[in-house]
Amino acid sequence: MIVDMPNTNTRDVAKRLLRERDEGGAVALGRVLTLLIDTGGHDPEHAIEAANDASREHPCRVILINQGRGQEGLDAQIRLGGDAGASEVIILRPYGEVENHLDTLVMPLLLPDAPIVAWWPYEPPAVPSEHPLGRMAQRRITDTSRAEKPGPTLRQLAKSYVEGDTDLSWTRDTLWRGLIAASLDQPPYEPVRRAVVAGESTHTSVDMMAAWLAHSLKCPVDVERIPDAPAIVQVRLERAGGDIVLDRPDGKTAALSQPDQPEHRIALPIRHLRECLAEELRRLDPDEVYGEVLTKGLAKVTA
Repeated sequence: MIVDMPNTNTRDVAKRLLRERDEGGAVALGRVLTLLIDTGGHDPEHAIEAANDASREHPCRVILINQGRGQEGLDAQIRLGGDAGASEVIILRPYGEVENHLDTLVMPLLLPDAPIVAWWPYEPPAVPSEHPLGRMAQRRITDTSRAEKPGPTLRQLAKSYVEGDTDLSWTRDTLWRGLIAASLDQPPYEPVRRAVVAGESTHTSVDMMAAWLAHSLKCPVDVERIPDAPAIVQVRLERAGGDIVLDRPDGKTAALSQPDQPEHRIALPIRHLRECLAEELRRLDPDEVYGEVLTKGLAKVTA
């Protein structure tokens, strides 16, 4: 069900939401958090679709801010039932002076006594923790891979990092990190002399993978940037007894090559946005490893 509310205010939105829930039999008791999404002037549907999918694992109230058009006011839309996954979706389109008070705008709609997560699917603020929505949130999720200037944006986030920040470029590397850590946990336990990460030239998951290797292995790491590649395509760890190579040229299946072992074929598809978002919503405590890799490891990777 979709309810459009042009030229309204959040008090009326809250009343209408309560009425629709009562009449439709929907309840908010199972909601575990409030997810605040700021899409700026971008089309919000991609973010709503990902949030709806993630809500099946983490039932939540979604409050999405999308830039409106006009001199002064607020348009809103409420989505419930099949149009909202396992969540309640409230789309707010402020325009004029209202845009400068996002915290006051969303406050009447927050779930009581529930954690708050803020997510910027496109351009993140320079300092997420100081943004009006970021100040309210326990976790702040950015996605530098979709920013206009991915690499510089990631490095700006490194300068402004505080506990509770995370970026989906790190989440997209989760499966890669697990496979590489498992391969290093097998004999002959030789130190890595050099690492190479190859991937799409502007994709920040490449930078975060290189930063993690540099921080964890304390070895030189080179980045091979390939235009139009499907995200990360290869990680190579050079050791005296032979290289460990994890190769995924097609973005679907990886081949793991190790000395004195047969080649292993592993399903390693590029992760969907909904998977990454759901993974980040599983934890509301600070990701300390991400913080160390972002603030210490990234500096060791050539921009």
